[in-house]
Amino acid sequence: MAELLHIEEPARPVARPIPPPAAPPPEWKAFLELGFRPLYLAGCLWAAVSVALWVYAPQLISGTLGGVLWHAHEMLWGFVATIAVGFLLTAGHNWTGINPLKGRPLAALCVLWLLARAGFLLGSPARGVAWFWLALVCELAFYAWAALAMARAVYPARSRRNYGMPVALLGLGVTDGLYLLAARGGDYALVMPRFNAGLLCMAVIALLVARRVIPFFAMRAIPGLALPMHTRSGQLQLGAGVLAIGLILLGLPLATAAALTVTGLIGLLQLLAWKPWAVRHQPLLWILYVGYAAIGVGLLVAAAHTMGWIARGAWPAHVMGMAGFSVLIIGMVTRTALGHLGRPLQTDRNMLASYALVMAAAVLRLVALLPAAPVTQVLHAAALAWIAGFGLYLWRFFPMMIRPCRPPSPSAIAVRPPVARHSR
Repeated sequence: MAELLHIEEPARPVARPIPPPAAPPPEWKAFLELGFRPLYLAGCLWAAVSVALWVYAPQLISGTLGGVLWHAHEMLWGFVATIAVGFLLTAGHNWTGINPLKGRPLAALCVLWLLARAGFLLGSPARGVAWFWLALVCELAFYAWAALAMARAVYPARSRRNYGMPVALLGLGVTDGLYLLAARGGDYALVMPRFNAGLLCMAVIALLVARRVIPFFAMRAIPGLALPMHTRSGQLQLGAGVLAIGLILLGLPLATAAALTVTGLIGLLQLLAWKPWAVRHQPLLWILYVGYAAIGVGLLVAAAHTMGWIARGAWPAHVMGMAGFSVLIIGMVTRTALGHLGRPLQTDRNMLASYALVMAAAVLRLVALLPAAPVTQVLHAAALAWIAGFGLYLWRFFPMMIRPCRPPSPSAIAVRPPVARHSR
């Protein structure tokens, strides 16, 4: 019986599953190929590290720009605006066919960013001023260089709809410099208006970018879905947002509140027209919807604060910043990285966990602003969720970012509009 069984066995070997191809080795050339690779990683790493320092080791923040001034600056210009620069330098390549910055120039831009972060953080009472001025120069050079690189792609390509992008990057740098000078001079009457001007400048950029990509991504992910691009309302929204920036700097609260209200309401109405219910099963989409909605709400909260209806000044920054920018960012750095790296446009458990943790951190941080909240415990919980959320993103995407991208899948190709059709 044993012999019969042996005779009847197939002569050919049993087929075995083919192992997936080994990942290519890391390459500096690939890492510095497009702006999103180093700047997404740098921005998300700094988001986690700076919050860990602020909450758990504030004694290490020893530079001239200290305390809450350092925290506010690093969250807005060190984290959020850095991600915006990485996105725009990458999107500029899609919009124009010209890569704004790559290779050694991109590496030099990242060195400026690193020197700015170190300079604002480090220093002693004796040498802190020197570190501060070094950081300020590097910081302004970072935004000026990014704006120049963007201009060298947009203007020669005559990409008219993107002519304002270099100006927007310059706006981030100008508001950054104004904030830093006010903080260095101890002029606290100017610090908050200038911070709010930078916050609103970032909001204008975020709304402009998201208004383009959200309906585009949604219509390609869901067959048959037709969404408006909101071109006319977007122009009105852009004008109201830019006007609000000027009004904040001029110190005209009533007019500022009106402009903020218009900007926020338009955003919420746009979101409703994008059929949020249709994307409820698409995490790569609904996370962007949540962030866009929170920016709109944050603008309305900022208007109420400007009118004196909300006493605590931390509400607008945290609604717009944590619930708005940060949630939008964790969605964008996932979605756009997958597309540009040629990966399937699908979330895994790691990505979903990072979404949940960043949203939980935003909610907990807002809870900590309530009068009856146990502030210390809630802040620590928010910080842990925040660090874990961005840590998971880095753990998942760092190996991809430092390697050459895979050949694009059909779904990844669909996220990129043809340059000739969409760049002008």
